[in-house]
Amino acid sequence: MSDQILTLKEVAEYLKLTEKTAYRLVSEGKLPGFKVGGSWRFRYADLDAWIDVQKSK
Repeated sequence: MSDQILTLKEVAEYLKLTEKTAYRLVSEGKLPGFKVGGSWRFRYADLDAWIDVQKSK
């Protein structure tokens, strides 16, 4: 599951955020993501690593 790619909608659901908030965070570079054909995509493993960093702050 660590190589799974998620959409913005799936990330918002996973992090319990609105899609607008998730979009803002990734646009500001605060959430790890990348664009494919103009749409944001996220690696599950990157999100878990990001969560671990946020917990240690």
